[in-house]
Amino acid sequence: MKKWSLLAKSKFLGSVSPKLPNLSKLKFSGKKVGWGLAGIAMCLMVYLLGIQPAVEATRNAETEIAQKRKVLLKFEEYLRNRKAVEEELNRATKQYEGIQQRLLPGDTIQLGGASLQEIIKQLSVKNGINVRSFKILEPKEIDSFRKVSIQIDFTPINSILTLGQFMHDVESYEKDLMISEIDLTVPNIRMANTIQGSMIISGLMKGMKTKEKEKGKEKEKPREREKGRKG
Repeated sequence: MKKWSLLAKSKFLGSVSPKLPNLSKLKFSGKKVGWGLAGIAMCLMVYLLGIQPAVEATRNAETEIAQKRKVLLKFEEYLRNRKAVEEELNRATKQYEGIQQRLLPGDTIQLGGASLQEIIKQLSVKNGINVRSFKILEPKEIDSFRKVSIQIDFTPINSILTLGQFMHDVESYEKDLMISEIDLTVPNIRMANTIQGSMIISGLMKGMKTKEKEKGKEKEKPREREKGRKG
């Protein structure tokens, strides 16, 4: 009985005891995992160091090419419209020069007023009108211009036609002159054609804004020349 029981016990223990894993197989699978991780690491390095920079460079190149295409299209459009642009520029330049020629000369109110006074003297002498006083009034800024005005008092005139011719000569003068105010009286009712009075004659000259722009352009010219030399 004892021998049987020992034999049965040994078989029972053998049947329930766990089998130990094959160490050689575990070592082989561990090597596979290591090689797999190394392969993944290599793929990441190739992507980060090679593929990703190449993709970014391609995107940057495409963006730069698109920008250069836009510049070329604008340049081609300018070349197509060059004649029209040059004609418009010449027209604007001539118009600007024409406006400048119709302005009173001088950079100060005193010079502009003196020029206007001289014009009035010439026209009054031409039409036989005796101006007994000149008064330069306060200037007014109008957009890019400065309005200079002179009030004149004239002695009695024997003919209204003479006064009308004088006013016409003022309004149609080569400079932009205007009669902004007039005050006439008849000193003797029996002599209705005899007229005396005063009027305000105005002209335009360059304003402060225009002068500041011109000074700014003059300052920019030496800078542009210096840039051209450096380039």
